[in-house]
Amino acid sequence: MNHTPHRPSVSRRRLLTGAASVAAVGAFAGAGAFAGAVGAPLPASAAAGDGHGLRILDRNENGGRMQYYQFATDEVSSNPRVNILLPDGYHTSGKRYPVLYLLHGGGGNFAQFDQVDITGMTAGMDMIVVMPDAGLGWHSNPVSSFVGPRNWETFHMTQLLPWVDANFRTFPEYDGRAISGFSMGGFGALKYTAKYYGHFCSVSAHSGPASLRRNFGLVVHWANATSAAMELGGGTVYGVPLWDEARVSADNPMERIESYRHKRIFMIAGTSPDPIEGAIRWVSEREVHAGQQDFRAALQRAGIPHEAREEAGGHILRRSHFIDDLNGIVGRLRRAG
Repeated sequence: MNHTPHRPSVSRRRLLTGAASVAAVGAFAGAGAFAGAVGAPLPASAAAGDGHGLRILDRNENGGRMQYYQFATDEVSSNPRVNILLPDGYHTSGKRYPVLYLLHGGGGNFAQFDQVDITGMTAGMDMIVVMPDAGLGWHSNPVSSFVGPRNWETFHMTQLLPWVDANFRTFPEYDGRAISGFSMGGFGALKYTAKYYGHFCSVSAHSGPASLRRNFGLVVHWANATSAAMELGGGTVYGVPLWDEARVSADNPMERIESYRHKRIFMIAGTSPDPIEGAIRWVSEREVHAGQQDFRAALQRAGIPHEAREEAGGHILRRSHFIDDLNGIVGRLRRAG
């Protein structure tokens, strides 16, 4: 089946869900899908195939930079989609390339970064960018789901990652992979980097929570509330009324500080209300900023180098800092060749 791409209008969808005095926000979101320019599919000999628990339901391999896939998997019943952005010249160079995994925010989807022109921002950069769906599941295998399996962590880390290495010319090694994300995706990047220590040499969190337990576990409540309302049909990531404490500790960047040693670390958060987004989004960014400050202090105490930035404003992706981060990622990754 051919995928007919369309570009959604850029929007920032707000998720306001009350639970344990939590104001939850799904930021920087967009509806719809983009699968690259329409064109003839690649020859079967050059096309990606099934494997690693994934079966391709839909694809657009058009010979350009942006490739689109939709998968069937026993781990995620919603048939997740992935955009894979190839570097200029990939189809003819014969080179292998490092890979950046780029994770969207809550309420967004696999096409979110296309809306800020990820293709243009990575022009001339010799790396593959993988942008998967993550629902509103906080990059986790939830304690409970009433809408079928939503094991986003298993899909990303034990299915999609090896599938990418098997189907594209990558460096399947520590210095060949980086991970970055916005909001919920920034948390996912920090989480995956710590839990899968040998997978990523660089991690970036753009307005991503870095501390789950501070302020009486506000971010855990935030994750439970948003996932219950928008992803799991009333199920939760960490459990209610009692949390699965082992899961919280395993996912909490603040409890995994040593796992960030010998990596490039980049993070940024806003410090003041965003006059456009309003007060509720400021509540979320205030908590993100405070958690990142705690995380930075813990890294400092451990003697772990990192780059941290702050800027006035609320819960938004800051384009100039995102571009700086992309350049830093390319500088840390193994060179294509």
